[in-house]
Amino acid sequence: MALNKNILYFAIMALLLLGVGLFQSWNVSLSILNLCLISAIMALGVNIQWGYAGLFNVGIMGFAALGGLAAVLVAMPPIEGAWDKGGWGALGGLLIAVISIGLAVFTYKNMKSGRYRTISIVAICIIGFFLSRLIFSPATQAIESINPAKSGYLGGLGLPIVISWPIGGLFAGIAAWVIGKITLGLRSDYLAIATLGISEIIIAVLKHEDWMTRGVKNVIGMPRPVPYEVNLQSTPWFLELCNWLGADPVGFSSIFVKICYAGLFITMLLIVLWLSETALKSPWGRMMRAIRDNEVSANAMGKNVTKRHLQVFVLGSIVVGLAGAMLTTLDGQLTPTSYQPLRFTFLIWIMVIVGGSGNNWGAILGGFVIWFFWIEAEPLGLLLMNVITSGMSEDSSLRLHLIDSAAHMRLMTMGLILLLVLRFSPRGLLPEKS
Repeated sequence: MALNKNILYFAIMALLLLGVGLFQSWNVSLSILNLCLISAIMALGVNIQWGYAGLFNVGIMGFAALGGLAAVLVAMPPIEGAWDKGGWGALGGLLIAVISIGLAVFTYKNMKSGRYRTISIVAICIIGFFLSRLIFSPATQAIESINPAKSGYLGGLGLPIVISWPIGGLFAGIAAWVIGKITLGLRSDYLAIATLGISEIIIAVLKHEDWMTRGVKNVIGMPRPVPYEVNLQSTPWFLELCNWLGADPVGFSSIFVKICYAGLFITMLLIVLWLSETALKSPWGRMMRAIRDNEVSANAMGKNVTKRHLQVFVLGSIVVGLAGAMLTTLDGQLTPTSYQPLRFTFLIWIMVIVGGSGNNWGAILGGFVIWFFWIEAEPLGLLLMNVITSGMSEDSSLRLHLIDSAAHMRLMTMGLILLLVLRFSPRGLLPEKS
């Protein structure tokens, strides 16, 4: 019965995407599909944290942004002269800051508690800060002065952009480890506050550190893991394929590129799903759910609850960072201002809740359902308003107001879907199996 339910829901989603292709365009349908696949991977990451262990992460966009940063640092070609002019100085300043933090932690752990320890830690932090800024600031100014209209940043390593996907996960995992070490031994609400704060800090750094990400000027023209449309249009085998299909090479090239992206994203989704399902059904997964359901009992049985929470928090964040690198790859650019922590964190959480917390297939279904209606709410809302106002005069103020308001149907649609699911299926469309 459960299998039939799974097939039914995913079949409905396939029909909806097919309907968009038939009645709007296949480009739109495939664009939605690709974003649904990335959203599903991100929802899987949050499901690992919340569904497996009950950890409330409100900083999802921060971890996704670290994935986007990895795509820039790995795939973009290095900027000529940037390293010689200030690259090593910037790295040196950052290294001094890291060493200062390490010395402060070492002093805290190895000196006896008291006035001298406090003075030593404060002195290390102050000296480290000024030394770091003394080297770091001139170096970054020199980097940003190199042709700021087109570059003004270090660039990357010029490697294939697919390599940045696991590295984006690594960046997010390191950030999650630092946050988890500080907060996971405290009350659960501290984790929510810390993740939201760190997320805002990460995005603020991306917006303002031009030497690393070009800030609000954006990094554009990122390399692709798939062919470019203009190259396809002059490739013999592609032209033969278009002749066989009876398709226009210019229009079909865009569709073909999106199909290639979909193939890559489906492959990554299946890998993450397989790993997630294997972990969930293993003794480790059963232990995590036992800790989630009753921490006191699990602790009494000798389980290190804080250590396991840190483990699952890092794993979920790695998946989110991976999805963030994939999203930047699909966009072809890094746009720091597009990372809006509360808005898109809210969406990802709705995906997990609607799909079914604790069920990996449910998280994937939620990613598809919510992103599809997030995109299609506006055109469907406009169609609905046109039908409602069809009997009104063309210059009716009420008609004009309703049509102009169609763009705001998104949030109402999300709320309506959430309310309906919570009313008729409180545990989600595909609830966790007991």
